[in-house]
Amino acid sequence: MSDGPLIVQSDKTLLLDVDHILSDECRRAIASFAELEKSPEHIHTYRLTPLGLWNARASGHDAEMVVDTLLKYSRYAVPHALLVDIAETMSRYGRLRLEAHPVHGLVLVSNDPAVLKEVTRGKKIAPMLGLPLDDETIIVHPGQRGFLKQALLKLGWPAEDFAGYVDGEHHDIDLVQEGWKIRKYQELAAEGFWHGGSGVVVLPCGAGKTIVGAAAMAHAKATTLILVTNTVAARQWRDELLKRTTLHEDEIGEYSGSKKEIRPVTIATYQVMTTRKKGLYAHLDLFDAIDWGLIIYDEVHLLPAPIFRFTADIQSRRRLGLTATLVREDGMEGEVFSLIGPKRYDVPWREIEAQGYIAPADCVEVRVTLTDAERLNYATAEPEDRYRFCATTLTKQRVAVALARQHSEEQVLIIGQYLDQLDALGQELGVPVIKGDTPIKERERLFAAYRTGEIKCLVVSKVANFSIDLPEATIAIQVSGTFGSRQEEAQRLGRVLRPKADGRGARFYSVVARDTVDQDFAQNRQRFLAEQGYAYRIIDADEVLSAD
Repeated sequence: MSDGPLIVQSDKTLLLDVDHILSDECRRAIASFAELEKSPEHIHTYRLTPLGLWNARASGHDAEMVVDTLLKYSRYAVPHALLVDIAETMSRYGRLRLEAHPVHGLVLVSNDPAVLKEVTRGKKIAPMLGLPLDDETIIVHPGQRGFLKQALLKLGWPAEDFAGYVDGEHHDIDLVQEGWKIRKYQELAAEGFWHGGSGVVVLPCGAGKTIVGAAAMAHAKATTLILVTNTVAARQWRDELLKRTTLHEDEIGEYSGSKKEIRPVTIATYQVMTTRKKGLYAHLDLFDAIDWGLIIYDEVHLLPAPIFRFTADIQSRRRLGLTATLVREDGMEGEVFSLIGPKRYDVPWREIEAQGYIAPADCVEVRVTLTDAERLNYATAEPEDRYRFCATTLTKQRVAVALARQHSEEQVLIIGQYLDQLDALGQELGVPVIKGDTPIKERERLFAAYRTGEIKCLVVSKVANFSIDLPEATIAIQVSGTFGSRQEEAQRLGRVLRPKADGRGARFYSVVARDTVDQDFAQNRQRFLAEQGYAYRIIDADEVLSAD
């Protein structure tokens, strides 16, 4: 027995003592292969999953590294059966390989004939395969590359894809590093992706994922399709590419609700790509419109199901996913792994903060006690309506307004889910509200005024969760959200993590109704950020109101 911070259990859970002197060091070490499940005050619970171990394997970590980490930090003897299970699970990645064949196009290969025999007998796998060439090789039917990878992952045998990629139509793209220099981690991320062929790069909000995309484009030197969350994000990508690369305006097209330009570099929104006409996805033909050499999926954790389905068909194109968190609340992380590619590069948020590339953040949960009338209203509401009732009370509104006024000299964002709540906050504070129906030109005007300091406070709906570059924002006040969404919490903190010119830190307030589902959801929302080393201190709303 040692005095380590970690208790490793045979049910694949890891218990981390957060008060231990080595807890931060241990958390960073296990973050590459374990997922945080619970994060109460003193003991955080992580879990080992096959997908987490396979992502670690694809990122260059082996079973020996995982085992050594557990042995190094464990307080008690690590169950031997668990160590064996880790080694066997990680060894499954790469036992099956997809390779190009000079005659038959695509083949599935394994050095273990028994594994190949096992998977080819599967009812969903067999129709995708042709005749065996020998005991270790079997032909894959054309067009089945992505679907086969999906099916094999579900069987617990993730295939490593060595089948190669088409170059696409050549187009010269280089980085222009005048007045700025690509950061080492951005360079490593782009190289990790390029050498892996396809996959996902995970970097904190504000750490310059767009630069990683631009660097990948410079590697590919080919026509590129970039998929983004909204039109504002599309225009930010365009501006960044014009600033950082040799591309000119006439080489970059926007494919959105308002424009349909197809250029050597085309930036399209997920929304327009998934718009249906008479039951058909009319714009998915864009994937075939040009011989793309690279497809970039911005905020890949939000990828809509129709894009997944189409991505299964275009496995010969290089694919780069960019995200701050691979967490998907719908459990479709496996689809990202098999269809976009495994995680190729990841760096902890706190490590980027220590390098000075994102602002340090103070996370504060403000606990609000509802009035008796509000409690009764909540208690008698239908279960599906309870979160809305407790998340949008007047008591919470008063606290949010008090916080905004206390920080009136700083750049404040108030973020929420419910539009009537946001309208009420905007009206009481006398500040603009940006929602889904706010015209793009008006959004851009308000964001520009906010960046210059002409506007000190904005109230924003979930349209501002993603890809909105507001480096001056120092205070975020969250009043409601999409239930217990971990990735939304991470994105919202990300709105204030851009480094400040004066070196100031950021503060992220989450206003939460005590003893309600709001409090339960808040605990779940905070899990990903706790995994990154952010601790929420809890204060009572009375402290805020008495200071107002």
